[in-house]
Amino acid sequence: MRIILLGPPGAGKGTQSARIVERFGIPQLSTGDMLRAAVAAGTPVGLEAKAIMESGGLVPNEVVVGIVADRIEESDARAGFILDGFPRTVEQASALDRMLEAKNLKLDTVVELAVDEDALVGRIAKRASETAARGEPVRKDDTPEVFKTRLEAYRAQTAPLSAYYASLGMLETLDGMKPIDVVTAELMTTLERHATAPAS
Repeated sequence: MRIILLGPPGAGKGTQSARIVERFGIPQLSTGDMLRAAVAAGTPVGLEAKAIMESGGLVPNEVVVGIVADRIEESDARAGFILDGFPRTVEQASALDRMLEAKNLKLDTVVELAVDEDALVGRIAKRASETAARGEPVRKDDTPEVFKTRLEAYRAQTAPLSAYYASLGMLETLDGMKPIDVVTAELMTTLERHATAPAS
């Protein structure tokens, strides 16, 4: 299974990805996690990305595409993967299509978690307060100001991906505002259908 999860920041993509990993045994490839690891390690990519990420901006295409291309070559991703946080733009989606085609691979489906943006701001504020209550550092991109910047970036650059994948007949949309377990059940049903569908 090669899956893309779409949805704005805070839509629950990370939570649902973890459940897909458990069910299908494929890795979650989160560009956010990969970039944060690069920042922590102080790699050239990490240094380039750090300032952009902390201000809520989007990391340049060539940096992200390079990270993903390297990652899907690793052995654990050969049977499939979940892409979370990539592609973020139609340009990146086209680059992904070319990358997969060159490797004789293709996506199985693209699932979008549709959510109410006003409710998302409250969800992120709750996540930040719970993190702080545990005595853990709150991610800088979870502050209300930076989160709103991330939402604006999503609307401007990432939301058009829905139309792109819909035009290819690949988009499935689920209501991400439903209870987490209900979203999981609907998501698994959707993925099982694609997993058992004959190859086109």
